[in-house]
Amino acid sequence: MTLLLAPMEGLLDFVLRDVLTRVGGVDRCVSEFIRITGTLLPDKVFLRYLPELRHGSRTLAGVPVRAQLLGSDPVSMAENASRLAALGPEGIDLNFGCPAKVVNRHGGGAALLQEPERIAALVAAVRRAVPAHLPVSAKMRLGFNDSGLMRECAQAMEAGGACELVVHARTKADGYRPPAYWEQIPAIRAAVALPVVANGEIWSVADALRCREVSGCDALMLGRGMVADPGLARAIRATDAGLPGSDTVQWADLLPHIAAFWQLVCEDLEPRQRAGRLKQWLNLMRRRFPEGEAAYQHVRTMTDQSAITVWVDALQDRFTV
Repeated sequence: MTLLLAPMEGLLDFVLRDVLTRVGGVDRCVSEFIRITGTLLPDKVFLRYLPELRHGSRTLAGVPVRAQLLGSDPVSMAENASRLAALGPEGIDLNFGCPAKVVNRHGGGAALLQEPERIAALVAAVRRAVPAHLPVSAKMRLGFNDSGLMRECAQAMEAGGACELVVHARTKADGYRPPAYWEQIPAIRAAVALPVVANGEIWSVADALRCREVSGCDALMLGRGMVADPGLARAIRATDAGLPGSDTVQWADLLPHIAAFWQLVCEDLEPRQRAGRLKQWLNLMRRRFPEGEAAYQHVRTMTDQSAITVWVDALQDRFTV
């Protein structure tokens, strides 16, 4: 089974990618989307989203990271993809799934799922602009308001030269509301010869196994479920190998990773962002860990960086005595 770590704007940035890939079980990551408008971005922008480009396009744990681009103009997307390719990414992924109104209003993200012919032109432009050895993949939703064009959109991505397709099994109109409609994915798999990766609402090992059965996909992309339970990929692998429960990550196992995350946040992010990023992660982890609930409740009103640092250090000491 192949397990990918999803791109999630404002959540799964390079800091959290680094920490989650240290926990283990992930085969490949995809960056937050880099928005392409009408300008040629300087290298520093690509490096800000993907500092892993300085390390062979891999996290410090050695997991490859593919860069994701979002835009609607084939010429601008191609020019920026070419510049990005010169920095040595593991590959380039194209976003046809973002449901944000500001993105869709400008014809990007999921809005393109209404026009398969434009999808084909955009993918083809990027594919022509980058070296042949560089993978160009795509991520889509089932559609914009409905799934009526999902096969045509997938076929457009294949026709444009995409080598892999991730399907977030909801429409733009569905947003992030459960459920994910994994049962729609086999129709997409039947319409293309590309490898298809299933994504959406995989919060547990049981979800992963059911998604694989329903979708027919041997490759899964984990998003919020992996953030809430950083040991999810490892647990899925253990169960897939017939060893359920043999690689379970407990709260105490995560404390060094929480400390590493806080250190990286303090080193790499603006002061105004730091406390919020830790609270954001703990807020998700309390779905999986009772200790995460207690930690979130303790830190949710804190804003002082030094006080949070003292608390993180004390948290480790209390669980490691």
